[in-house]
Amino acid sequence: MKRLLIVSDPPAAPGYLPRVRSLCEYFVQKGYEVTLLTEEYGDLAFAHSYPIETIRMYSGRTFDWFIKTVWTLLTDWHNRAFARKYLATQPDFDLVLCSAFSDFPLGAAQRIAQAMNVPLYCDIRDLDEQVEDSTYQYHHRTWWTMPFRRLYRAIHIRRRNKVLRAAQAITTVSPWHADFIRPFNPNVSVVYNGYDATQFYPKNLKTDRFTITYIGSLFEWQKPALHKVQQIAQEMGIAIDLHTPQNHPVAHDALGNAIRRSGIMLVLTSERTHGMLTTKFYEALGCEKPILCVPSDKGSLAELIAYTNAGIATDDVENIKTFIRERLEEWQQHGFTRQATQHRESFAREAQYDQYYSTHI
Repeated sequence: MKRLLIVSDPPAAPGYLPRVRSLCEYFVQKGYEVTLLTEEYGDLAFAHSYPIETIRMYSGRTFDWFIKTVWTLLTDWHNRAFARKYLATQPDFDLVLCSAFSDFPLGAAQRIAQAMNVPLYCDIRDLDEQVEDSTYQYHHRTWWTMPFRRLYRAIHIRRRNKVLRAAQAITTVSPWHADFIRPFNPNVSVVYNGYDATQFYPKNLKTDRFTITYIGSLFEWQKPALHKVQQIAQEMGIAIDLHTPQNHPVAHDALGNAIRRSGIMLVLTSERTHGMLTTKFYEALGCEKPILCVPSDKGSLAELIAYTNAGIATDDVENIKTFIRERLEEWQQHGFTRQATQHRESFAREAQYDQYYSTHI
């Protein structure tokens, strides 16, 4: 039995990192002895069939956070200290897999794998470069922190790329990400985020209200598209249900039914983004719920929507109105909407993982 250490950032609220959790469960089901190693941060309030080890790195006091953040900038303290604390427990594994969106915990995972003399596999969920000016990472920061954030971004990218060059192999979430990473490491493959087939599946739920539903985080670069759809919906007398972490969030175990009760699932993107295939796209695909993506990213997301016949990706007002009108008429006739998708089952998470991990790890 292979012993597998999976290292990741914390799978806590509000994101819960479904990709990381499903990876852990997948390997358990395949007969691996799995341990998830992460930083202590918030409650890990979800069922799991594998041990989770956490390491506390910050006291919670602002001064402590500030000093350690500056020290990390200068010396990579966060990765070094995390790895050192865990290696003190004398772990013994056959392989290390790190799933990350930042240079932490990539650097820590590399140090742990080197100390145990085992291969390191990396799973990259996001890249700073996927959004223009890195607004995905620090759009919410105040103006006076921007120079510091830009410096940290540059250092982070250099540290991240150093780990990627040394990895045995890399998986990532879109063709754009794979093309971006390939110059650092040619052994890179796409494993799409996919959806959990036990939670996101088609079921016709009749409702007494037709809504366009948005679920997820809302970044500044998405707001122009949201305002456009809100204006169109208002003109047509259609309600938009907006569920963000700050505004009427949906509990994780209620997401499936929230999607199935919607008339249209709204996905917001931008031509400034690259390869960002939001999890809500896959979850709506799993439920066979019509997807309205505004605007078209003219890239990976638009291509997947067309490939799966999951809906429409457009910035054209008349196309948006026509799509909404057709779905509204469907709801008026049946009490629900349902999208006749193609290739849906191949994007279930286990199918995605089987395509790569069953033969590579």
